[in-house]
Amino acid sequence: MNTAKSPRIDHYATTVPSSLRVHLDGQPMDVPEGCSLAQLLSLLGQAPEAIATAVNGQHIPREARAAHALESGDQILLFRPIVGG
Repeated sequence: MNTAKSPRIDHYATTVPSSLRVHLDGQPMDVPEGCSLAQLLSLLGQAPEAIATAVNGQHIPREARAAHALESGDQILLFRPIVGG
């Protein structure tokens, strides 16, 4: 009979990135902790120049997306701007 204990894997929690829950176009989504709006667009494969963004009802201009860190509970909207005359 083998009485040796199985090795514990204590490093598991440190190897799995923390995430936070946001809502993207009304749908819940987990993103990595510290994720910026620009990083989210990249993760989604969205071309940043073709998308307008808003977080919690506030428009976030393209040049401010990299500095805008997402927070748990954020409501994110992605939409194509309407242009024309």
